[in-house]
Amino acid sequence: MSHQTGILLESDTNELEIVEFRIDELDERGEIVPCHYGVNVAKVREILRLPEVTRVVTAPPGIEGMIKLRDKVIPIINLAQVLNKPVGDLKSERVIVLEFNGFTVGVLVQSVSRIYRFSWKNVEPPAHSVHCDQITGLVKFEDRIILVLDFEKIVGELCQESALRPVDDSRLDTTTLHARASRTILVADDSSFIRASVAGSLRRAGYTVEEAQDGAEAWEYVQRKMNAAIERGESILSHLSLVITDVEMPQMDGLHLTSLVRKNDTLADLPVIIFSSLASEDNKRKWMGLGANRILTKPDLPNLVAVTDAMTAVQLQQAAA
Repeated sequence: MSHQTGILLESDTNELEIVEFRIDELDERGEIVPCHYGVNVAKVREILRLPEVTRVVTAPPGIEGMIKLRDKVIPIINLAQVLNKPVGDLKSERVIVLEFNGFTVGVLVQSVSRIYRFSWKNVEPPAHSVHCDQITGLVKFEDRIILVLDFEKIVGELCQESALRPVDDSRLDTTTLHARASRTILVADDSSFIRASVAGSLRRAGYTVEEAQDGAEAWEYVQRKMNAAIERGESILSHLSLVITDVEMPQMDGLHLTSLVRKNDTLADLPVIIFSSLASEDNKRKWMGLGANRILTKPDLPNLVAVTDAMTAVQLQQAAA
């Protein structure tokens, strides 16, 4: 599993692997309604049978307790409770241990099925009829739909240790606010929670920010800006200063988006920052090889404005002159 995942995270395949699991619920007649969910294999450290859980009296709703996992103690999230599921006597018998943003957490699930590998093109953004701010995408099979959960939002809201640290606006350099306003930044992330945090920080710093909910939408936006620049005989930087992209996104992931930008000569000067919870030191090296200019992890949000300033330094100087 780790070998194939490594291949996906270093290459331009636009593919992912997910672990399918179930948290069924009961309808008003007490009958079981099968409910299928998925999580990116790259976030999964291991899968355990439910061990003894130590209850924590002061834990917020949704935290089942703590378990000892070899050399460390990790929190356990009751996912059925977080998702407000009527489960009655249905038991959660497995724990999926997740690791991302440098944080380890376990989630209670009823059962784990198997691993699937497919293209991000097969992952659809949540339709309005099934919209939930805890879901980032869905995969349709003939007999079921797998909902891909936004674990960054779920874990971030329950476990302060993993939450995005906000930018300290009091430390912002306000001397370049006007110049920043002339710079357009594109933020691509399928998590509305993360996207709002990143875009909000940049807007408060003075930047003009556009948003995309997946890589395909981001690439369409980049192409529109590129065509406008070509028609006017201008640099792409006159229309778009920087792309900040997540890796895990429906339709097109951030690695494929980065590769498309780097393969186009007209976009050679356009900087790309990958901003991902999966940015281990090993992945950072691989992603730089795909053409990213900088890699940041999600807890690095306080540094985002400073990094963006550095990426657009020449452009800011020209705008302020």
